[in-house]
Amino acid sequence: MTTAFVFGGGGLLGATEVGMVRALMEAGYRPDLVLGTSIGAINGAVVAAEPTPAAVEALTETWQNLGDSEIFASPWKRLRVAASTRTHLHSIEPLRRLMLDALGPLNIEELVTPFQCCAASIERAAETWFSTGPLADAVAASCAVPGLFPPVAINGEHYLDGGLVNSIPLSRAVSLGATRIFVLHVGRIDQPLKPPRLPWDVATVAFEIARRHRFSSDLAAVPEGVSVHVLPAGDVHSPSANLRYREVRHVRGRIDEAYRACVEYLDGLE
Repeated sequence: MTTAFVFGGGGLLGATEVGMVRALMEAGYRPDLVLGTSIGAINGAVVAAEPTPAAVEALTETWQNLGDSEIFASPWKRLRVAASTRTHLHSIEPLRRLMLDALGPLNIEELVTPFQCCAASIERAAETWFSTGPLADAVAASCAVPGLFPPVAINGEHYLDGGLVNSIPLSRAVSLGATRIFVLHVGRIDQPLKPPRLPWDVATVAFEIARRHRFSSDLAAVPEGVSVHVLPAGDVHSPSANLRYREVRHVRGRIDEAYRACVEYLDGLE
């Protein structure tokens, strides 16, 4: 049996996935393959580097640094960046440094567990998977949310956030031969959608429809003999329009709630 941990995107809501990892590790599950998109690429990379219960400590520390870091700049700095670039609000370099500080200058192929992360190629308008090369660059590309961060250049090609093409990469795990798949996500797939009421709701609702449709289609196409476990996020609110994307106050609560829900779910499997 080949076990895959699949980490979906969702910005700072991705703290939920840390609670899921803790529950999986304590229940004795270990990944043979780790896949991640956007914030899930950060979580997945840490787990792939240390696929043991120690990963929970490393992830918790990474998330604390995420809140304390300069990834999301001050309002005045955001204005300066926006005025000078006209395309984004934040530099991608603090996020790249976060990964370097957490794991060092590793190549993906040096991780303990096979790992891949997804980004969207601008030039090819295509879903792209990184399985080799500098880990920090690949994760930065996977996290390059349009409008927040600039595209990340790798080998002459430019990449944006992987959530644009495969927000919850279930299909990738199936194509790589996984037979037992745990889906770690931020909880939005369970939240009801409503028609947009404000201008910025239009794009976020449209994107949410697209990402949920892709995941539902991938879930329906899972072949016989492959078990998929979509882990519960617990009783948390996971808005599709995450305008307070710098808000870290609820990180600990999201971790704890997902952990409790997943412990109960995994106990039922056993």
